[in-house]
Amino acid sequence: MAYVDWSIRGPQINTCNCDWGCPCQFNALPTRGHCRAAVAMRIDEGHFGAVSLDRVTWVTMLAWPGPIHEGNGEAFIVVDESADEDQRQAVLSILSGEETEPGATIFNVFAGTFATVHEPQFLPIEFEADIEARRGRFAVDGVVDAKVTPIVNPITGAEHRVRVSLPHGFEYTEAEYASGAVHAEEPIALDSANAHSHLTMLHMTPHGPVR
Repeated sequence: MAYVDWSIRGPQINTCNCDWGCPCQFNALPTRGHCRAAVAMRIDEGHFGAVSLDRVTWVTMLAWPGPIHEGNGEAFIVVDESADEDQRQAVLSILSGEETEPGATIFNVFAGTFATVHEPQFLPIEFEADIEARRGRFAVDGVVDAKVTPIVNPITGAEHRVRVSLPHGFEYTEAEYASGAVHAEEPIALDSANAHSHLTMLHMTPHGPVR
């Protein structure tokens, strides 16, 4: 089957309510029995067919009442208000798992687990990411605020660095692990601190992460 030719490349920040490491990365069940997450990305270079996606930023808020594979989840997408109509629709198509080889991307895999997809919004997004330093932040005023810092040794106070590689994963190829804090109230409530986060330079196409 032919898909629209698309590609997105840029820094991405993932946060969730699990302990550092995130059991999902190791095919294990979530730390607290359920999953709540917020993800943001700034597309430095990208396109969807003839539509340029350069400098478009997006945020997703996600929640599942149990392990992700059991479904009944909900999703909410915000695309930065600076994106024009064609860019907005392109990003929504990518994040909904459309125009994607089945099972090749996290967007496509997650799409089948949602029972509720809230109406997207187009609002200003703040985004900062320093992957090497394991620091970042993203925020949508009145919607969500997330901050990422290095994991710290509880005895010495020294920064602890962890890098994970997924040679065959559908989410990313390599990521720096960090500590995240996120808060949101509507339409998906999120509230976690000293929880898992990872930062990666994501490069994705309809066929999965570019390796």
